[in-house]
Formats: sequence, C-alpha cells, structure tokens
Amino acid sequence: MSRNTELFERACQTIPGGVNSPVRAFRSVGGSPRFITRALGPYMWDADEVRYIDYVGSWGPAILGHAHPEVIRAVQEAATSGLSFGAPTEAEIEIAEAIAARLPSIEKVRLVSSGTEATMTAIRLARGFTGRSKIIKFEGCYHGHADSLLVKAGSGMLTFGNPTSAGVPPEFIKHTLVLDYNKLDAVEAAFKEFGADIACIIVEPIAGNMNLIKPVPGFLEGLRALCTQYGALLVFDEVMTGFRAGPQGVQGLSGVTPDITTLAKVIGGGMPVGAFGGRADIMEHIAPIGNVYQAGTLSGNPVAVAAGLVTLKLLSEPGFYDRLEAQSKKLTQGLAKRAKAAGVTLCSDYVGGMFGLYFRESIPTTFAEVSTCDTELFKRFFHGMLLKGVYFAPSAFEAGFISSAHDDDVIQTTLDAAEEVFAKL
Repeated sequence: MSRNTELFERACQTIPGGVNSPVRAFRSVGGSPRFITRALGPYMWDADEVRYIDYVGSWGPAILGHAHPEVIRAVQEAATSGLSFGAPTEAEIEIAEAIAARLPSIEKVRLVSSGTEATMTAIRLARGFTGRSKIIKFEGCYHGHADSLLVKAGSGMLTFGNPTSAGVPPEFIKHTLVLDYNKLDAVEAAFKEFGADIACIIVEPIAGNMNLIKPVPGFLEGLRALCTQYGALLVFDEVMTGFRAGPQGVQGLSGVTPDITTLAKVIGGGMPVGAFGGRADIMEHIAPIGNVYQAGTLSGNPVAVAAGLVTLKLLSEPGFYDRLEAQSKKLTQGLAKRAKAAGVTLCSDYVGGMFGLYFRESIPTTFAEVSTCDTELFKRFFHGMLLKGVYFAPSAFEAGFISSAHDDDVIQTTLDAAEEVFAKL
C-alpha cells in the first residue's frame, strides 16, 4: 500500500472525508488523494516521494511558484517578530496602499483572513449601504461557503434559489436570486421585477469555479449599467482572478469598474489572507466608523501580510504578465494540438496565469455548457497525467494555474506526457 493511501485511510478516522476542503478528496476522479510533503518552483512531492509538475498552485496563490526564496525570507523575518498581535501594524497600511495603488476602483480596503470572509462581508456591506435585501449571483460562480451564497438556481428564471448545502435554512437564501452567467437578458428581467430591492450583483468577472469561463462581450458592461441604473452595487469577486488574470485583475482587462472588489489568494503569497475594498463612501459604512459590523482576530496577520507585500512587489516587474500569459498560451494550445492529433475532443482557453481545459467541441460560456464536458474522459486524462508526474486539479470543473516558474522545459515535459496520455484515450 502506498504511503498516500495509508495517510488517507488514517485521515478518514479523524477528519470528515479525510480532507479539510472537499475537492482534495479526489471524489470526482476516484483514487486516493496525494498528501504533499514539500513544494518548490513548479514542482511538489507527495508522501511516496513522487514529484509532480503542479498546475494547481494552491488554487491560485503560487503565481511565483512554490517557496519563492524572497517570499520565504519575508515570512521567516516576520515570524521572528511574532505570529499575531491582535493590534495594528505598519505592514497592514503598506499592503492596503499597495492594493489601492494597483486597483483604481479601491479607495479603501479592509483585510480579512479568507476569500469567504471577504465575499460574505462585501454582501453585508452592500446591503447596509443600500438598505436593500436581495442579491443576484450566477449559477456556477462560487463565492465561498457563507449561507446566503450556497444556492442553486430555482425552477424558473425569476424564482429564488434553493440551498445547495444541508444546514442552510431556505429562509437564509430567500433573498438570493440565482441567474445564468453570461445571460444579460435574465439580469434585466430580474431588475425590472425586483430592482428597488436588489442591493448588489456579485459575480466572478471571469469564472474559475466551473472551469475557466470568460464573460461574453457586453456582459460585464451590462451588469455595470444595470447596477448604476437601479442604484445597486456591483461586486467583483476577484478572489481568484485578482492579480492573477492581469496586473489589475479582470477590471483592468475589461475596463469595467466595480463598486466593491473582493480579493484573496495572490495577495497573501500562499498565506491565509483576504480583503475587500471599494469607494471610500461605501467602505466608510464598515465598523468602527460605520454600522456594518466586521471583525477578525487574525485579520492583517503580520506573516501573511509580509508574504503578500513581497509577492505584489515581484509581480510589478516589467513584462511579468506578458511572460506568464505566453506560458499559459504555450501550454493550452499545445495540449489542444496534441489532443486533436490523437483524435481526442478537447479545447482550451487561458487568461493571464489561469487556464481551462474542456473535453467538448467548443469553449463553453455558461454553466449549462460546461456541464456537458466529458467527465469520464477527463478522469482518464487526469489519472494518466498523474502517473506521468503532472498534477492537474482533481475535477473537470476547476480552472488551472500556471506560475512564473513554469519555464519552457516544464511546459515541454507536460506536453510530451500529454501526447502519450492522449494516445491511450
């Protein structure tokens, strides 16, 4: 029995499902999850000492590769001064200034400890600022595990959603409208029906939690216009795309300005951190100067902030995102080309350091379309690549991530492995 299997069986005795976040359990692909012992650059090693080229990157934060020496040095130096104070630090000001300088939509920002905290509080803030109750989210977009966001679509376009998790009473999500991503006409109809009661739209401006799904032309612009027309706030959940899709996230790529932005992942450089920010007049509704309450003992944790500051500094180097996107293009187009040569139905897409692989004829634009991907074929591809030492996300419905450490040799090794795997599919 492999060490990974032994550890998984042991973990199942004390940890629900043997993991501390569901997708790690390999339930959608089968087999035992890999228990990671260390990582460096584009690689990580499991408990059996097998090395993998990693295209998960801790689900996005490892944009510089794992254990970047400057980030590690900053973490070590910060840790020697203490791990947590429960009091303000100068470094919190510095990272707030760094975020605001990079994202013009953010005038003030509040640090928290996770993406879930950021989105949960952003919605509370939108409701407090507008005095309204209802929110709009989109099928397939994930915004963390707060009760009001664990919702699936109702039976009709304007019906309210149903809980997607036990333990969430229907009353908790009765104010949540769930619509189709990239379908602006449904959003227009919702505002015509409920406009005076809608506090905000929350959206992944490029979805990364139903694989990589880009907005169709005019979708984000239409959301902005409707929010402005009806006095609602537009919340961009850039937890995944912030400083990952580009130097100013999707808002920089699209030119669409949200009222509130949520961030996490990259801004912590691999440490637990999150943030939400926006216009000053909105953010001043947050306690202690406003009546929308939010607090957190570990918010602005000095070790996490140190990692984030160095990461943001390194991302500012000239040409960083051009090089990153060039590698994403090389990987995705190379995989699609080799799949086609082997007669395997696969298409791909990318933006910045994110990419999507779809086992279907064309790139999907909606949750319904991405749901038609051949998941059985993906499972075979996933395990075939795993045996070749290449680690993709263990789900057909997750975006992939590339880092600046994924050089030409790493990409070529991946493509050579894929050519062999595709030939057997």
